[in-house]
Amino acid sequence: MRGMADPGTRPVPRHRHGRRRAACTLGGAAALVGVGWVGLRTAPKALPDTRLTAGPITTIAVPDGLPAPVDRFYRTLYGDEVPIVETAVISGRGQMRISGITFPVRYRFSHVAGHHYRHHIEVTWFGRRLLTVDEWFLDGTARLELPFAMMEGPKIDQGANLALWAEAGWFPSIWVTDPRSGWESIDATSARLLVPFGDETEELLLTFDAETGLLRRMASMRYKGQEAEHRTLWLNEARDWDILDGAPAPRTTTVTWADEGTPWARLRTEEVILNADLERYIGAHGP
Repeated sequence: MRGMADPGTRPVPRHRHGRRRAACTLGGAAALVGVGWVGLRTAPKALPDTRLTAGPITTIAVPDGLPAPVDRFYRTLYGDEVPIVETAVISGRGQMRISGITFPVRYRFSHVAGHHYRHHIEVTWFGRRLLTVDEWFLDGTARLELPFAMMEGPKIDQGANLALWAEAGWFPSIWVTDPRSGWESIDATSARLLVPFGDETEELLLTFDAETGLLRRMASMRYKGQEAEHRTLWLNEARDWDILDGAPAPRTTTVTWADEGTPWARLRTEEVILNADLERYIGAHGP
């Protein structure tokens, strides 16, 4: 009869429909998480060629009077003479943690040794650029350009100046060839590096491997940002060393804010170009 249910069927209880919808929702969310995870695990291609040409390198004798672990470090790395590095361009790929999420990145750090730098960093997902970070430290003033903000100010300058000297770990001879820097002895495996910051002096504590003599860690006190009231312990570690483009340099490095406990950046350097002409390049945009 019309309006009568088929006696061979029974209505499905509403709570079963709810469970099915919940299962579908959870399944969809899991799929999205899985896709996102794959995107975060996909390494990008290297940045395009800089088309820069390395320049000639001259050397000087390892200076006398260095702290024992520093003298050992330079002689282990270079022998009795150290190179005079005027510029360096460091390129590679790695990971950086942003807002609690670790993204693949590709990067290029360009230095006029001891004076200026430019950072170009591309954050990627599925190997494609998601956002770009550009940063300059020119004539003692820093400017950090993000897609959503620009950061600058005296505390940003202080952090950038420490980065200027810490990133010289890829071309460490600058720490003895630049007359503005100096050393203080501490013990058999560590020494204090003194570097200029305007009319002031900043310091980095360097620790060397007791067996190999190579640099393992740099520690300094740095402002996290312009709004920071106090400085935070900032750690740069060289996890291993290799020969890159004919010169010894850290291959794998990590950067850690001590209050975060784990590295926020893990970098795998793939190319170091020394003494290229950066007159126009250092202030430009792009890779």
